[in-house]
Amino acid sequence: MSQLEVIESSCCTPVIAAPLDAERATDMAKMFKALGDPIRLRLLSMIASTPGDGEVCVCDLTSPFELSAPTISYHLKILREAGLVTSDRRGTWVYYSLRRDRLGKLSDMLAVPDTGTLPAAP
Repeated sequence: MSQLEVIESSCCTPVIAAPLDAERATDMAKMFKALGDPIRLRLLSMIASTPGDGEVCVCDLTSPFELSAPTISYHLKILREAGLVTSDRRGTWVYYSLRRDRLGKLSDMLAVPDTGTLPAAP
């Protein structure tokens, strides 16, 4: 099986294999827009790299930034609404986890095989 066939058999067809339909483009754009901010990209990276059970308390996400807690909460809300993280309130704290399936969709959509396996242009 070629690299392009392996990529196409994953959950999402790469953009180089077929054009996006309107619904999928809207869903993907929401995630990319959420990641288009450096603060949110850093927050997602911090959540994704959390050892152990993969959950991180919002209290551990505020100290690396020179931003107020409400501002961090706003950025986390954007990531949650884009479907990139989940949240679980426990008492006064909220714990965040990465939605690996959603991040995987972004990765699959952007997958580009080596140029040696691309079909020849007409």
